[in-house]
Amino acid sequence: MSHKYKKGATVSTTISVRTDEETKRQAEELFNELGLNMSTAINMFMKQALREKRIPFTVGRPYPNATTIAAIEEGRRLAQDPGTPRITSIEEFKALIDEL
Repeated sequence: MSHKYKKGATVSTTISVRTDEETKRQAEELFNELGLNMSTAINMFMKQALREKRIPFTVGRPYPNATTIAAIEEGRRLAQDPGTPRITSIEEFKALIDEL
């Protein structure tokens, strides 16, 4: 059996990615500024993901959700309220928890 490729050589394949024209244009402009083309940039992403066994950046909402915002606001309100108990030691914290 004869092989066209040398041992260890990689065979290229083509993938198709759908995106809007503006995203593609902006990405090509950025990658060009970085000395990359689209193919190289996408390959860098895939290889990094494989190396790390994860998406190589955080995927999620960049802002807190409504529950978190409400908790932050409540914390700020309590911090300003002179009637809010102040805890200055772990012992005080444990005692407060035991009261609940």
